[in-house]
Amino acid sequence: MPRPAQKVKLYFAIWRDEKKGGGNFTNMNNENLATYLKDHHAGSVAALELVDHLIETFEGKSLEQFFKNLRKEIDADQGRLEELIKKVGAKESALRKAGAWVAEKFARMKVRVNDSEKDQMGLLDALEALLIGITGKEALWSALEAASENVASLRGVDYAQLRQRAREQSDLVDAKRLESAREVFKTERT
Repeated sequence: MPRPAQKVKLYFAIWRDEKKGGGNFTNMNNENLATYLKDHHAGSVAALELVDHLIETFEGKSLEQFFKNLRKEIDADQGRLEELIKKVGAKESALRKAGAWVAEKFARMKVRVNDSEKDQMGLLDALEALLIGITGKEALWSALEAASENVASLRGVDYAQLRQRAREQSDLVDAKRLESAREVFKTERT
C-alpha cells in the first residue's frame, strides 16, 4: 500500500495527465465549465456514498426508506449532471471521483452514524452534510441556467424543475435534521 506522500504524487500525476489531454477545449471558459461540472459530480459521488452508508445503517428502520427515496433523487440528478458533462465535451474526472470517495470515507469516520438513541450526533452531522450538498446542487442548477445564455450546450435543460427538486430535497432533509437536533440536544426535564 502506498504511503501518503506516494499517493499525493500519484494523484498529482493523474491530475497533470488529465490537464495535458483532458478534453476538447479550445478556451479557458470551457475548461472552467468542465472543472465546475466535474467538481459538482465529485460531490454527488460523495453524497451517494454517504446515503448508501445511511441506508445500510438504518436498515429495517423508518429512516431506511427516507434515505432510499433520497438516493433515487440524488442518483437522477447525478445522471442529469453526467449528461451535461458529456454534452459540453468533457469527461468525468477519475481523480475527482477518487477524491470524493476519500473525502466521504474521512467524513464517515467522523460521522459514525448508528441507530443507537444515545448516539444521534452522527446522524445530525450526516444530515447537515447532505443539506449543504443539496444547497450546492441548487446553486449549480441556477448557475448553469445563467450560463446557458452564453453556452449553447447548456440549453434545453429544465433548470427550474431541477432547482425545485433540490428545494424539495432540502426541505425534507432539513426537517429530518431538525428532528435529529431535537433528539441530540434535548435536556432532561425535572
